[in-house]
Amino acid sequence: MNNILKFSIVLGLSTMVMASCTDNKKEKVEQADNNEVVAKKVEEVKEFPITKIPNVTNGAEAYFSPDGKAIIFNGKMGKDSTHYVYTVNIDGTDLKKINGIGDDACSHYTPDGKNLIWTSTRDNLDMHRGNYSDPKDYPQGAELYMSDLNGGNIVRLTNNKKYDAEVGISPNGKIILFSRQNDKNEIDLWTMNPDGSGQKQITFTPDLQEGGAFIMGDNTTILYRAWKKSEEGQDKKDMHLFTVDVDGKNMKQISHKSGTHWAPFPAPDGDHFAYVTVFPPHNYEIMLRSLKTGEEQRLTNNKGFDGFPAFSPDGKTISFSSSRNNEKGNRSLKLYTMDVSSLNLGEIK
Repeated sequence: MNNILKFSIVLGLSTMVMASCTDNKKEKVEQADNNEVVAKKVEEVKEFPITKIPNVTNGAEAYFSPDGKAIIFNGKMGKDSTHYVYTVNIDGTDLKKINGIGDDACSHYTPDGKNLIWTSTRDNLDMHRGNYSDPKDYPQGAELYMSDLNGGNIVRLTNNKKYDAEVGISPNGKIILFSRQNDKNEIDLWTMNPDGSGQKQITFTPDLQEGGAFIMGDNTTILYRAWKKSEEGQDKKDMHLFTVDVDGKNMKQISHKSGTHWAPFPAPDGDHFAYVTVFPPHNYEIMLRSLKTGEEQRLTNNKGFDGFPAFSPDGKTISFSSSRNNEKGNRSLKLYTMDVSSLNLGEIK
């Protein structure tokens, strides 16, 4: 989810370098009447050191390899007519296209670093192509695959012929998590084993469209975003964050203030997570939040789009996609990393 790639479409979801900083201003918090901890507005936020990943001309949704030296992402590079799965080293070397058939979306390394998991319509080219960026028109025939690091030895994991996407995998590598669309166009969270067996629906919420889900470091808690299906098409549509156990129990809404709470990704410490919110009028920025206290810290401060945050396995770096520094009218996204090592988010607390 986080499979929404195109910046122009991302803006439609609204209800809706770079200076070093060793003393980022944390946003003070107060308890609202609805019992949500709400961050106060910060007039000035200095960003941690940021580096642009070279040689990626148009890419988004970048996730780290287990050793933190490479990323896998969705890119539209060179003469590509659509987005495909790519991998590249953090220094921009060894850019590699993993798949070149159909339309691709969310992808990840397996925790052992031996394989890749990715989404594609490659086997269902006769079905409605749709648009990964449009919840009312998701690609039909989007399926999940596993391959080696070069895109070979492909194994198809699902056969739903609807919409199976927004894939993730538990830190211990034992559970694949994904979103599945049913015949009523309702989307719920599902799990399966790494070989595609044992597919199991874990949420049953007809009016919640759930996705962008990741399993936290305890290999038990799922962090995800959802919006109400009944609000689709409205000018104002809230998007909220939730947690639920991998067995479907203990579902809990953790954001309540009206607005956009999107693209959450857990830090390795088991407490913090990054997510995206929107500051008026349409400024997408990345936040850091504690599950335990609700305390928040703004991480990005740029007039361009900043989104799709993801932590490195050691918690020292965040990858994200941004339109910052683009020429006027250029909405393509580039890939960046942010050094957050001073926040000490790498150990389970």
